[in-house]
Amino acid sequence: MDDRKIQIFLDSLLPLFKAGVAFTIPLTLVSFVLGLTLAIITALVRLSSWRIPKLIAGFYVWVIRGTPLLLQLFIIFYGLPSVGIVLDPFIAAVIGFTLSVGAYSSEIVRAAILSIQKGQWEAAFSVGMSRGQALRRVILPQAARVSVPPLSNSFISLVKDTSLAASITYVEMFRKAQQITATTYEPLLLYCEAGLFYLLFCSVLSVLQKYLEKRLDRYSAS
Repeated sequence: MDDRKIQIFLDSLLPLFKAGVAFTIPLTLVSFVLGLTLAIITALVRLSSWRIPKLIAGFYVWVIRGTPLLLQLFIIFYGLPSVGIVLDPFIAAVIGFTLSVGAYSSEIVRAAILSIQKGQWEAAFSVGMSRGQALRRVILPQAARVSVPPLSNSFISLVKDTSLAASITYVEMFRKAQQITATTYEPLLLYCEAGLFYLLFCSVLSVLQKYLEKRLDRYSAS
């Protein structure tokens, strides 16, 4: 690597890191929290006896899981203005990622709830709990522990998926790498550098995931 490339690499470290911390991470956190909330609601609706809401929830999951995330972002940001709905890139990205996380994670939550033994319901009912109380106090806490590994994987995947927000002009880490590339004409260097930051963020999250899983295992064992 010549001196010019080394200097570009060093000069790009701080801007890329700032973009990751100030834009990529907040986008990931907001989208995941909202998406997980939507996922829990969707899973509960699909497990309920309400026919129409179940059909709506099932249709939502079917559409989101059956179409590309990039296409969904384009429809939200570039398509909705044609019907008078203009959204800020951050808001459009949050909506797109929230819908995606909500659909995929709802299947994780639903499977976790279904994995809880029927006897847990019966035990809750035997002490006078209503269905809602049994769900909140007995079933969901156990389902949460089952859901942690796959939901953690979804969160890590979302960190990488936020790079798609560059396609709707949101200046997150990958978009910042594109902007620097436009002035330095070093795409290989800058994209590899951005990749290193994504790898760093995801590696830290993987370590935190393993720590959380160990804590939950100890809690379950006790």
